Amino acid sequence: MRKIYSKIESIAGNVITVRAEGVKYGHLAEVISAQGKSLAEVIRLDGDMVALQVYSGSRGISTGDEVRFLGHPMKVSFSDNLLGRIFTGSGRPRDNGPELLDELVEIGGPSVNPAKRIIPRNMVRTGIPMIDVFNTLVESQKLPIFSVSGEPYNQLLARIALQAEADVIILGGIGLKYDDYLFFRNTLEEGGALSRTIFFVHTAADPVVEALLVPDISLAVAERFALKGRRVLTLLTDMTNFSDALKEIAITMEQVPSNRGYPGDLYSQLAFRYEKAVDFEGAGSITILAVTTMPGDDVTHPVPDNTGYITEGQFYLRNGRIEPFGSLSRLKQLVNKNTREDHRAIMDGMIKLYAAYKETLEKKSMGFRMSEWDSKLLKYGTLFERELMDLSVNIPLEKALDKGWEILAECFTPEETGLRSDLVKKFWPKKAAEEVAHGQS
Repeated sequence: MRKIYSKIESIAGNVITVRAEGVKYGHLAEVISAQGKSLAEVIRLDGDMVALQVYSGSRGISTGDEVRFLGHPMKVSFSDNLLGRIFTGSGRPRDNGPELLDELVEIGGPSVNPAKRIIPRNMVRTGIPMIDVFNTLVESQKLPIFSVSGEPYNQLLARIALQAEADVIILGGIGLKYDDYLFFRNTLEEGGALSRTIFFVHTAADPVVEALLVPDISLAVAERFALKGRRVLTLLTDMTNFSDALKEIAITMEQVPSNRGYPGDLYSQLAFRYEKAVDFEGAGSITILAVTTMPGDDVTHPVPDNTGYITEGQFYLRNGRIEPFGSLSRLKQLVNKNTREDHRAIMDGMIKLYAAYKETLEKKSMGFRMSEWDSKLLKYGTLFERELMDLSVNIPLEKALDKGWEILAECFTPEETGLRSDLVKKFWPKKAAEEVAHGQS
């Protein structure tokens, strides 16, 4: 029999304080008010003083309302019945479907024992050349997408959800605009991917404390599917909103602020979530792609700055494109050696020429005379941006590599590319090779 406490000592924002004994950090409580029942989570213990954050907000709660501790942390239902469903940040149905209460699992558990992890070895194909060719996504990798407001990062995530080679897609929305929520839902429905997707969504109109639950609830479900042998791709947007929710709660709790007002444990809070990415021996895997918006396009902002120390690279989304400079997948070398023999050569050679194209653009903008080589680079850069960098391009890896050879052949002679002669002999487009031979004769 659980005690019911009928006196709330203080109410500050969405945090209430009661005097209670035998309570553990992270456990849940029910707050019973005139508005009905609200769930709350223990977030601080100081002797017998217990601070709880109320998920639905403290509006309507008075100091005379009742608090009943449930004796367990937050739980979420796990089964295949989750597939195709849309839930709130606290796991309640948002799609008017039935509430699921079977096989409850705790959220926010520890990361996987490093001894149980295996070295990543499989590529996750997305159909996006700037990922598949130049910064390959690898199973069990944790990668952020650094961007700014106004960039199409949610459209990029939706495309990845539709096209990525994964058994289960878990989409966690944090502080989403309602239009973005509808965009995700409609895109997945129309693309036929909703049946393998689970959507946990916290909109900007929902209580801020629910934003903190989305990554944990998404990754708890992902872990269970992975243990059953499924390849799970977890997409989170936006981790800056998650961090801002952490900051708001920390200010309410009167914690000493750190850099730009964020709590001192921001790094640990982010790492706790990202480290859930794992490849299980003899089972499935969890891969994490998470949007991190940078206020003022400032990569030294505390959220992207801390994120960069945790993750295995990053994608930079600028001007509607994944930028080749600054974007990095630190695990790509584990898989791109096994795709096609020309993969690494095309990746390195095309980026080298694109860097030269950028230098030529600077020369042109300053009024320098353009040489024949500069003209070739200008043509190459235009083709590269249109045929491979544009996010509307949707082709598999092999066709993207072939497209790379076609672009090179249209702009340069084989000798000018700097690629190995054995690869040129095997992959150089036949039509271009015949034209070169004809010109020499």
